[in-house]
Amino acid sequence: MGKKQNEILGTGKASDKEITDEEMTVELDLDDGSHVVCSIVTILECQGKDYIVLLPLDENGENQDGEVWFYRYHEDENDPNAEPELIYIDDDQEYEMVEDAFDEYLDNAEFDEIVPEP
Repeated sequence: MGKKQNEILGTGKASDKEITDEEMTVELDLDDGSHVVCSIVTILECQGKDYIVLLPLDENGENQDGEVWFYRYHEDENDPNAEPELIYIDDDQEYEMVEDAFDEYLDNAEFDEIVPEP
């Protein structure tokens, strides 16, 4: 998980959401004109703001390095048909807060896999 990948994306925008094989994906239009399809890992809430965790996929729909990207996430509650907005996180402290929340999410997910619910 690194800021480097987030910086590469710049101010990418969500252009299309679709359900593929029961997995939610989003296509990002990057500043350089290229496109990247990402699997949505989760949406986290931190200090009253929503953040989305994306797993970038290659042309085969796979991710070889486990790198994830974080964005601030906003949906227009007044217009359910509006595209969600992904906002680049340029503040290091905010980025680290989201990274810590994602680490906690992963820890909880691993614990849930080990200990089944009663």
